[in-house]
Amino acid sequence: MVETQHNALRLVDCDLRAVHLGLTRGMTLADARARIPDLVALEAEPQADGEFLEALAAFCDRFTPLVALDEPHGLVLDITGCAHLFGGEKGLGTLAGHSMQRIGLKLKAAIAGTPDAARACARHGDGGIVLPGQEEAQLRALPIAALDTDAETVIALSRAGLKTLADLAERPSETLSARFGEALAVKLLRILGREDRRITPLRPPPDCVVERHFAEPFADTASLEAVVVRLIGEAARVLEARGEGGRVFEIGFFRSDGAVRRLAIETGRPSRDAKALLRLYRERIEALADPLDPGFGFDAIKLAVPVCEPLAEQQHSLDGRAVEEEAVAALVDRLVTRFGRDRVLRFAAQDTHHPVRAAKALSAAAPLPEVAWPEPEPEEPPARPLQLFEPPQAVEAIAEVPDGPPIRFRWRRLIHDVARAEGPERIAPEWWRDGSDEPMRDYYRVEDAEGRRFWLYRIGFYEAGNDPPRWFLHGLFA
Repeated sequence: MVETQHNALRLVDCDLRAVHLGLTRGMTLADARARIPDLVALEAEPQADGEFLEALAAFCDRFTPLVALDEPHGLVLDITGCAHLFGGEKGLGTLAGHSMQRIGLKLKAAIAGTPDAARACARHGDGGIVLPGQEEAQLRALPIAALDTDAETVIALSRAGLKTLADLAERPSETLSARFGEALAVKLLRILGREDRRITPLRPPPDCVVERHFAEPFADTASLEAVVVRLIGEAARVLEARGEGGRVFEIGFFRSDGAVRRLAIETGRPSRDAKALLRLYRERIEALADPLDPGFGFDAIKLAVPVCEPLAEQQHSLDGRAVEEEAVAALVDRLVTRFGRDRVLRFAAQDTHHPVRAAKALSAAAPLPEVAWPEPEPEEPPARPLQLFEPPQAVEAIAEVPDGPPIRFRWRRLIHDVARAEGPERIAPEWWRDGSDEPMRDYYRVEDAEGRRFWLYRIGFYEAGNDPPRWFLHGLFA
C-alpha cells in the first residue's frame, strides 16, 4: 500500500510476502520497484481503514461496553468485571480470537493490568495474559520500540546503549524526563504497571446492560423476539430495583460475520413497562426500511439503557387523569418510534419576554427544559394569543388620540370596529439578537363589535416631522 509522503510515493503497509522480500514501510515506491519490477502497489485508503476499525470496535461491544480505538490498527478493551461472563480471561481471549478468525482477521491480543502494558505486550511481545502485578517482570525485556515514540528518540536511546525497557527502568525518571521529555517517562511507568490510566471509549457506558450470548449462531427470526422479550423483562426488573426508568433503550444484534445492527427506542418520559417497550420494539421493527437480516445468524444480543432517570411508583388518581396521561404518553412514544424523533414535535417554554421566542418546538422524545409556562392571572383573559402570525400582518388602523389604542382597523379588506381595548403593553426588542436598530412595540388586546379578539401592535409614535406609526396584527385569540 502506498501514499504520498514528502512529495514522493512511499510504502505505508506491506504484506508478509513483501516483508520477506526486503520491503519496509517508508521505502519509496521507485526504490521498491527497482528491487521488484512486478510489485503490485495499491493506493492506501486511511479513511476506509478508520471506518473498518470503528465497525470492528462495534463488533467488540459484545465483550464489553468499554471499547476504545488504538489507531491505526488496534483496539483497547476494558474487560474489568466482564471476563467471568465468558469463562474467565482465557476464555474471553479464545472467544475473541475465534470471532475475529470467523470474519477473516488474525488477532494478536494481550491482557494486562494497564492499557499500555497490554498494548506493548501485544505489539512487541508474545501476547497472552500478564498476571496481576507481573507487568514489570514480564515486560522489562521488550525493546524500546514498545514505547511507540518517534524514530529520532529511538535512535538516540539506542546510541546511548539503552535498548530494552529494563535499561530505561534502571535510570532515574528525572534524567529521562530532562533528556527526552516527561511523556517518555510516564509511558514507561504505564507499560511497567506502575501507573494506570483510563481509556476513552467510543460509546459512553450505559447505565444498564443485559445480554445473551449463544454457543451457536441462530437465524430463526421467530425466536428473536422471544429473546428480546426476556431481555426487556430483565432490564425492567433491574430498573425497578434501582427506582429508575429508561428514556432510551438500544438493542444490538451481533451477527456471526461481524455485522452489528442497532435499534433504538425512545420514550417521552422514564419507563420500565415491559409490555409498552415490547409494543415499541414491534413498531420499530415494522417501520424499518431495511429489514433485520440475520445473515449467517446472530451469536449475541444486547439490550443497553444509556439514559436512565428516577421513576417512582405512581398511584392513579380517582378521576383517572393519570391513566389519560399515560395513554397520551404511550401514543406519543409509538408515533416517535414509527415516524422518527424529528417528525413528532411538541412545544416547550423558553425564558424570554419576546412573544415570538416564548416557545420552541422540540422532539417529543426529548426531555422538557426546566422553564415552565407562565401561569395566567386568576379570572383574567390570556395575555398572549394561541395563534401568532409570522411575520405579523400589516393593517390600516385609526386611533382616537395620538399614541392611543385603535378605534378601527382594516385587515384583509374587512373593517373592524373596536368595542374594547386593553394596553398598551410595551415590549422592547432583544438587542443582543435583533440589534440596536429594532424598534419597540406597543401591544393592544382589542375586541371588535362582533366579539372577535385580536392582538395588535404599533411601531412608532405620532411626532411632528416623523413618519406616521405603522400597525400590525400579530395574533388571534381563541
